[in-house]
Amino acid sequence: MLKLSRSAVEQYLNCKRCFVLVYKHKVRPNMLPFTLNIAVDNLCKNEFDYYRERQEPHPLFLKHNIDAVPFKHPEMNRWRNNFQGISYIDENLGLNFYGAVDDVWIKPDGELIISDVKSTAKKVFDWDDTWSRYEYPKGYRRQLEMYQWIFRKNGFNVSDTGYLVYYNGLKDEPMFNQVLKFDLHLVELKCDDRWVDETLVKAKALLESDEYPQGSKTCDTCQYLKKRWEVTN
Repeated sequence: MLKLSRSAVEQYLNCKRCFVLVYKHKVRPNMLPFTLNIAVDNLCKNEFDYYRERQEPHPLFLKHNIDAVPFKHPEMNRWRNNFQGISYIDENLGLNFYGAVDDVWIKPDGELIISDVKSTAKKVFDWDDTWSRYEYPKGYRRQLEMYQWIFRKNGFNVSDTGYLVYYNGLKDEPMFNQVLKFDLHLVELKCDDRWVDETLVKAKALLESDEYPQGSKTCDTCQYLKKRWEVTN
């Protein structure tokens, strides 16, 4: 049984060569942990847990007219654990696909809303500009779609609408005083997870083949190694 994470599938989509190196040959560069981002995630989860226990809408829901409350489920802590998450096992395909969600909200009719927490520090936060200029925000949508797919496979009724809870750190405050302030933005994304099934089949097939793909022209790691080779040889 092959076990693949949501981030592994995103790696497959971004660069198939690195996907094979990491998930077949266990060759991966050391990555520095984004500890400040993790701290923001944890504090956000604590805040949503406060309203989850009371089964009350978060003030963000009231501000944006979202008729929901944080989903209270006995598996919530497991679903949000990076080493566990929520998974779907396809016995026919021989694949265990899993991901760790940031938060789940529930509407009065039982439909679930998948959300993810992001943090940045831009002088002016403009999602439309970020979406049009950069590639990585498209990965945020795919992330929500993969989570939606897994929850649906586990029998839940899931909304096609997902949300990014986006914290933008304010860098121009006159004094620090050991307090980092944020503006809070809610980004609504219309999602479509129909691509996930086919992508999982292809990703698994690539790992089981002898194929060694070319590096992606948009992969920073592959392009760095290519330039390094050109300089030293």
